Amino acid sequence: MPKYLIIASYTPEGAAGVLREGGSGRVAAVTSAVEGLGGRVESFYFAFGDADAYVIADVPDATDAAALALTVGASGGASTKTVCLLTPAQVDEAAKKSPGYRAPGA
Repeated sequence: MPKYLIIASYTPEGAAGVLREGGSGRVAAVTSAVEGLGGRVESFYFAFGDADAYVIADVPDATDAAALALTVGASGGASTKTVCLLTPAQVDEAAKKSPGYRAPGA
């Protein structure tokens, strides 16, 4: 199952929600959403700086990852960036492929 890094930044309303329900409430809500798509949350960390939370999740496919991002964004409580993560074996496999490509100006 593909693995995704979800980087979330809370809106003021979302941060107020975290203050009300605590971090455990957010973890439960995100876990429920991911599991509802047939996925699994591997890890969930809160942070401060450019983003407020980092989630690594196994999600069945890109369509489900997009559905999650759209749902979170539409909630108004957070914005997300979603990154598809690759294993070293997947990169090894990609390195064996040689798509035809011409660099700009070449």
